[in-house]
Amino acid sequence: MYDIEAYIFDLDGVVVNTAKYHYLAWKRLAAEFGYDFTEEDNEQFKGVSRMACMDILAVMTGRYFKDEEKIQLADRKNNWYIEYIGKMQKDEVLPGFVDFITEIRIAGGRTALASASKNAALVLERLELGQYFDQVVDGNDVQKSKPDPQVFLLAAKRLEVEEQKCLVFEDAQAGIDAAKSANMLVVGIGKPDIQLKGADIMKPGFDGLVLYQLLRELNITDVAV
Repeated sequence: MYDIEAYIFDLDGVVVNTAKYHYLAWKRLAAEFGYDFTEEDNEQFKGVSRMACMDILAVMTGRYFKDEEKIQLADRKNNWYIEYIGKMQKDEVLPGFVDFITEIRIAGGRTALASASKNAALVLERLELGQYFDQVVDGNDVQKSKPDPQVFLLAAKRLEVEEQKCLVFEDAQAGIDAAKSANMLVVGIGKPDIQLKGADIMKPGFDGLVLYQLLRELNITDVAV
């Protein structure tokens, strides 16, 4: 039996559809090195910090980047990403999310965003989503990226909730691994053909998802809300 007090959400691919903009920006950068960056390649970048992504890109392109060069290239990629998300519309919030998190908050649950992105605040402001989160932890707040559990542990600390009383929503393997390392239950968000090992349950998204039905499926019968 579990006692859930807090609900922690990743950003890209879970709350909003910004993952495609990361993909386009990385693809644009990789093209400068003559590499055709694919959506399959992009799966390795989900939930990972910029510098870690640069290390992966170096392997993909067969290049060696000095630390200063990695920072410059990552900044260039990020500027393109900011350019893309600056044109985002509210309909890019994933279907059902607002209804689901509203249900949580009406029931008295605590909520947090926990993302590797350093632009999380910009996205939340652009789409007017900040009101739905009690705490926001992003790449500016942590030194270690997922699969390290630091971002989730900090979110729990700021919410003043014990780790084992948190339920995480993630769409990337690195995020699933991080949540489990933090001793948290985790809902994997993704299409049925996506393999997210370690998730306690998989859901295609939030559209039509009902909080107490989900908790029953997870065998959570004692919910502190």
